[in-house]
Amino acid sequence: MNNEKIVKFLINRSRKLEEELNPPIDFFRYLNEKQKIADKEELKEANTLLNDLKNYPHAFVLACIMDRQIKAEKAWLIPHKVSMELGGFEFLRLLSESSKIETFFEREKPHRLYKVMTKNFCAAIQKIHDDYEDNASNIWENNPKSGAIVRKFLEFEGVGPKIATMAANILVREYKIPMADRNCIDISSDAHVKRVFRRLGFIKNETDYELTYSARELNPQYPGIFDLSCWKIGRDWCRPKRPDCNNCDLNRYCSSSAGQRNY
Repeated sequence: MNNEKIVKFLINRSRKLEEELNPPIDFFRYLNEKQKIADKEELKEANTLLNDLKNYPHAFVLACIMDRQIKAEKAWLIPHKVSMELGGFEFLRLLSESSKIETFFEREKPHRLYKVMTKNFCAAIQKIHDDYEDNASNIWENNPKSGAIVRKFLEFEGVGPKIATMAANILVREYKIPMADRNCIDISSDAHVKRVFRRLGFIKNETDYELTYSARELNPQYPGIFDLSCWKIGRDWCRPKRPDCNNCDLNRYCSSSAGQRNY
């Protein structure tokens, strides 16, 4: 197995996938028929809200903060649900309606951790008011360094490295927000990604730290570049059980496909 060839393949594949991603973003594109969380019209409206970075940049930030211990698609839906409850999602409306937001979370329980997330949601609104002049896009304006983006997301209540990195990666990769560099955008600690990295021999154990530092070692200029290619490979072919090695794009490089490793 030639690690250099695998790394080059994964980087090129991720770049190609990134080129295919252009706004508007479909945040619900990976939902299957069994995962019905809302009707098509509601999903469309939620996508419209999340894609309007000019008028509602806080929708993206708040959705990212909600993306914890639930399906990502359910997290992306929460800003729209709050908008329907309040009759709009203008920032000043959110700032003045904290009691209604709290009542909504208590009644509808849009998140399994609804008590904690009520606090985090309202705290984020206050922080955007206090630190970013009521405009969340100030977080990523003026071609900032990737480290600054990640740090700013980490300052929000309830946000750890996984969410902060994910947010920075979505901004640069899908919203096409210009940044001075990408070296602080780490790989996502996703189950598919970990499994692919282990089977390729890049890591021995599927721990977050081992994955993070392996990706930094392999491509320090942009460790998170492996996300797209590895996630898709893990979802489509490199499954936990009965992996489809014959059809996998990495079949010619990966020793696991030859039965030389235990799955």
